[in-house]
Amino acid sequence: MFTRRKFIGTTLGAGVALATAGCATQPAGKRTIVDAQVHMWKANTPDWPWVAGATPQLPEPFTIERIVPLMNEAGVDRVVIVPPTLNDRNDYALEAVKRHPTRFGVMGRIPLENPKSAALLPRWRDQPGMLGVRVTFNTPQTLKWLSDGTADWFWPVAERNGLPVMFLAFGSVHLFGPIAQRYPGLPLIIDHMGVNTAIAKEGKMTEKIGDAVALAKYPNVSIKMSNLVNASLEPYPFRDLTPHLQRVIDAYGPRRCYWGTDLTNTQFTRVSYRQRITHFTEELKFLSESDKDWIMGRAILERLKWA
Repeated sequence: MFTRRKFIGTTLGAGVALATAGCATQPAGKRTIVDAQVHMWKANTPDWPWVAGATPQLPEPFTIERIVPLMNEAGVDRVVIVPPTLNDRNDYALEAVKRHPTRFGVMGRIPLENPKSAALLPRWRDQPGMLGVRVTFNTPQTLKWLSDGTADWFWPVAERNGLPVMFLAFGSVHLFGPIAQRYPGLPLIIDHMGVNTAIAKEGKMTEKIGDAVALAKYPNVSIKMSNLVNASLEPYPFRDLTPHLQRVIDAYGPRRCYWGTDLTNTQFTRVSYRQRITHFTEELKFLSESDKDWIMGRAILERLKWA
C-alpha cells in the first residue's frame, strides 16, 4: 500500500508537500466541518413538480427547516447542496443559501443533454451560493452520453469558465480518465468514490476502488468519500471500508479527499449524523489531526473556492 508521505513527495511535488506542511493544524474543537453532499427537496406540487416517475430517497420532503437543526446538533458548519434528480431545478437550493448564506453552497444541475445549456455557464457563479455543477451518469441512457457525443460540449465550456464538476458514475469512473487528461484545468470530483451498495454486494469494491485510485494521477481529479453507509456491509463503524478509505487517501492525499454523507440516502435509524463525523474523526486511526482538518472541511472549501 502506498503511504501518504511517499505520494506527496513523488506525485504532487515538493511545492504541495511544503504547502501542506506549512498549514497549521486546527484544534479539534475548532475544526470546520463541511458535508460535501446533501440532497434537499420540496414536495411534489404544481409549482415545484417532479419529473414523471421520480422517486425521492425519503418518503417525505427534506427541507431547509429539517436540515439546519440536524447540522446544529451534529456540529456541521456548512453543507454542499446537490439538488436531486427529481427535477432540473436549482431554485430551492439557492433559496437555502439566501436564507442561510454562511451555511450552504450549491453544486447545481444543468440539462446536460441540451447543448444550448452552454449559454448558462459563463455567468453560473454569478448566482449567489452557486459553486459549480453536478452531473449524473447513473442510468444506461445517461452513461451513453459519455460515448455518443451528447456530453462533449460540456467539458471544455466548464473548464473555460473555471467551474468545478462533481460527477456520479457508479462503477464507471474509469471513463473519466480521457476527460481529465484532455481538460487539465477542469476540476473533476468523483462522487461516492464511484461505488455503491450493489458494487459492495457483488464483491467488486477492490476492483472499482482501484478504478477511482487510478485517476489520482491527474491533479485535477479529486474524490468525495460520501454515501459510505450504503457502501458498507457492516454496522457502524464500517470496518470493512477502512482499507478502501486508506487506499483512496494514500492515493489522493488529504487535500483531494472530501468527507460527505449523502444524508438522505440511508435510514437515519442505522447511523446518526454525528456518527458519520466520528467515523472519520475517531475511528480511522491512520488519519492525523491535519489529515482530518483537510478531509472534514478545508479541502472541499479550497477546491470549490468557497470563501
